Amino acid sequence: MSILTRLKIFDETRADNGRPAYKVSKAFSKSLRNALTGGGNHRSFGIPTSEPDKTKVTIETLDTYARRQWEAILYYVVGSVDETTSARVDLNESTQQLLGSGAGEFVTKRRNKPQITKKGFEFLLEETNAQIWTLLIEYLKLGESLNMDSVEAISFLFTLGSLELGTSYDTSNLTPTQLRMLEDLSDYGIVYWKGSNADRYYPTRLATTLTSDAPALPNSSLTSTTVTTTTTGGNLTSLTESEKGFIILETNYRLYAYTSSPLLIQIISLFATLKTRYPNMITATLTKSSIQKAIAHGITADQIVSYLSTHAHPQLRKSTPILPPTVVDQIRLWQIEGDRMRTSQGFTIWDVGTIDDYDRAVKHAETLGILIWQDRNKGKFFVSRFEQIQQYFKNEALKKKERLAEGQRGGSSTPLAR
Repeated sequence: MSILTRLKIFDETRADNGRPAYKVSKAFSKSLRNALTGGGNHRSFGIPTSEPDKTKVTIETLDTYARRQWEAILYYVVGSVDETTSARVDLNESTQQLLGSGAGEFVTKRRNKPQITKKGFEFLLEETNAQIWTLLIEYLKLGESLNMDSVEAISFLFTLGSLELGTSYDTSNLTPTQLRMLEDLSDYGIVYWKGSNADRYYPTRLATTLTSDAPALPNSSLTSTTVTTTTTGGNLTSLTESEKGFIILETNYRLYAYTSSPLLIQIISLFATLKTRYPNMITATLTKSSIQKAIAHGITADQIVSYLSTHAHPQLRKSTPILPPTVVDQIRLWQIEGDRMRTSQGFTIWDVGTIDDYDRAVKHAETLGILIWQDRNKGKFFVSRFEQIQQYFKNEALKKKERLAEGQRGGSSTPLAR
């Protein structure tokens, strides 16, 4: 509620009984109504081109283009770990700058050699949809330094999320900032655009899934490896990684991955020791050295466990829990061995009033998920975000004033807690 208020989406007001309340701001509600009904001349959902394109651009063409461009970004990040891993597509200098230490900090140069950072490891282990948003957020941050209008940039991204796959859209209604974005977004594979002379652009599946949970790259080399299994009846069934997963983890720390994708193999090698490679499968082992090497580069035990769970083979998914508990516990123990101190950025709050006031404030922070540490004896607690707890204290102050006013009207002489 605090964030929505600061964004001027909600306005603070008072209910009939005098208690604090919220209402949708008039400007936002009017714009939302226009966007949903297609009113006005803002073209919230783009302008489809009236004339057909002479060169037929099919959905398959868009998927191939998006897959090639996005995998080039991932290969660039992975290539900072293994120089033998390279993309088949050269990235523009602006994209390399975004991925480099100047903006996204996924890759940094040390001794004139590119090396992956903690943020880069986290980026590789995310799902494709999360990766796209991670990159776009960094792009918006970079855009501020390039004098790009942030409002127009964000508006264009949400417009792309509402467009239809396979339809071409006119560029005539785009602002200079949005036209500049087309060049960068086409390098990411989010839109298909033939260049500055083209009067139309096509959103790819990476764009149309920005505001949904549908897979962004259903046929990429990250998800296209086919796993063949034999059923009890002797029939062969094909399972794609995007639907069923491809990793089997045993209690002896051996890992089997049914994949032929060089990119997936390199990602697994970030936290496992590769042993054998076959045409459609690799074997690896989770060892203390491999896990601690990953942890030293910024990958956490929870991220490794999450990646293995997300991409678990259907045979593993039949059991509960999915991963062997002994292996999961050992991964976390290997991380604890190297942990001596954990730092968290945030705000220390103290002197909030009575002990009851303190308990209510701590409970509220815990409910919001921002409480990191507390010491009831000292009357202090530590939170990761301040805006939400600040709003809580404002509401509490209003309630105390109301109680004080009611006590004065009623002639009560009972002192109130400060």
